[in-house]
Amino acid sequence: MQELIEKLKTEAGLTDEQARQVIDTIKKFVVEKFPMLEGAVHNVFGGDN
Repeated sequence: MQELIEKLKTEAGLTDEQARQVIDTIKKFVVEKFPMLEGAVHNVFGGDN
């Protein structure tokens, strides 16, 4: 996930905290809309939230 954070910081001009918030928001959105993908989301992005 650190690679994605760095990409968001570089390409979107986000701070580290902003990039983490974006990823957390996307994780929550995908799991909310597609609960059957929760395991895959946690595998890709980590299950810390």
